[in-house]
Amino acid sequence: MQTYLKLIRSGNCLMAAIAAVVGVFIAYNIVVANNTFLIQFPIFDATKVFLVVFMITGAGNAINDYFDVGIDRINKPERPIPSGKIGLRTALYFSLALFATGTILAASINLICGAIALINSILLIYYASTLKRTALLGNIAVGYLTGSTFLFGGAVFFENGGINGVFVLFLLATLATIAREIVKDIEDIEGDREDGARTLPILIGAKKAAYLASLIGFAAVLASPLPYLQSLMSIRYLFIVALADILFVVAVYQILGKNDPAKSSKMFKMAMAFALISFIAGA
Repeated sequence: MQTYLKLIRSGNCLMAAIAAVVGVFIAYNIVVANNTFLIQFPIFDATKVFLVVFMITGAGNAINDYFDVGIDRINKPERPIPSGKIGLRTALYFSLALFATGTILAASINLICGAIALINSILLIYYASTLKRTALLGNIAVGYLTGSTFLFGGAVFFENGGINGVFVLFLLATLATIAREIVKDIEDIEGDREDGARTLPILIGAKKAAYLASLIGFAAVLASPLPYLQSLMSIRYLFIVALADILFVVAVYQILGKNDPAKSSKMFKMAMAFALISFIAGA
């Protein structure tokens, strides 16, 4: 069991699942504020949202490792597939089973949730097999997929404008993730080059890619007050998101000033964790 949890990166799955439930909660608050009639919080659907995002995120991580076994033998030989703890065929079937189960469960919430789950599942497979090795498009795909956890949560209230309510959170998460993904590509440039990938740092150089990642990261920082200014979040959000913004700035310093993509990537991840906490606290 521990090996399969490592394959799906259960920590990342948990963060994504919590983010989606936060999206449900925020969308609920917005819908209630904009309607005169009482709407009960959908606990059962929120639980489904958590499970769907956990499974599909895990499936995406597993299928990514399936296609990336060559790169991981260089960059991350301790991962379950390159280390031989899980076979290639087993990882593939496990991933497809998670995709199918998650999509069916999403469709039981409503058709919009089912459509988002299906589209994201297809995109995750396409990303792992093709897009990851293309400049910038792969980074944008991961950014969308991360941000779409909020859209998925808001889709529970699609008929009441739930998606519109969480769109700014989707935008912030997307920008922050794109920045981190570019930094990760800089970190993995040697293994990617060996595998024949055409990532952004390989095409334009690590330094230019670092400047682009920093620019996108700063855009996320500048946009971070929007949820409060739009009255989607309380004042608590501003205090905590300020910590996330500081970590984003430190991450930029690590990649531009210190030329340390590994530490920069970790700082971006920490910043995103604090951003998620700020969404929870401010909702």
